[in-house]
Order: sequence, then structure tokens, then C-alpha cells
Amino acid sequence: MNRTALLFAATWAALSLTACDRPTVVNVPPPAPAPVPGPPGPQGTTGTQGNQGNDGFTGATGNTGATGSTGSTGNTGNTGNTGATGNTGATGYTGATGNTGRQGNTGASGDGTTVIVLPASSPSR
Repeated sequence: MNRTALLFAATWAALSLTACDRPTVVNVPPPAPAPVPGPPGPQGTTGTQGNQGNDGFTGATGNTGATGSTGSTGNTGNTGNTGATGNTGATGYTGATGNTGRQGNTGASGDGTTVIVLPASSPSR
């Protein structure tokens, strides 16, 4: 028998056995009948006083409260008075008049040619 057939047969057997499982049945016994109370008996003696309990722990300190808001800015103060105007300084002395320059020589007379210089033309628009 080859290995594939052997593997197939083993798988088939496992699946076949799994399909045959039956659910487990659990038998639950019927509940016991509730007892019927009889007449009450005489009252018992009073018990002893119990010990005083321990004091509890002190609670933790609470958190610090939030910081309050910053107050408003105050009004601006009045402007101070303007100071007095200072005295005007004394006028200085007038300087001396400069010397007059020497007059230049008269130019030579021309040959009778006239040169006309035209003013610069304005840019076209």
C-alpha cells in the first residue's frame, strides 16, 4: 500500500469515529422536599456585649484648588504738564566780508561767425 492511501485511510477513520460521538446524558435527581418549620421555641439568653471596633483611617488630604483669574489692568495715569520753553541764545557776530576777486581779461574779437545753440528737445510722448 502506498503512503498516500495509508494517509487517506487514517484520515477517513478519524473522521468516521468523530461523527459517531453521542452527546453525554446527565440524570438530575429531583429536588429534596423543603422542610416545614415547627412551632417556635423559647427565647434564648441575651448575648455578651461585643468589643469596640477599631477607629478608621484618616482620609487623604484633598487636592489644592485652582488658581484664581488675574485681575484687570488699571487705568492709564494723566499726562504730566509740558515744561517751560528755554531761553533763546544770543545772536552771533556777523562775519567779515570777503575780498573781491580780480577781473579777467577781455577776450579777442571773433571772425564774424555766429554759433546758435538750440535747447535740448523734450522727449516724445
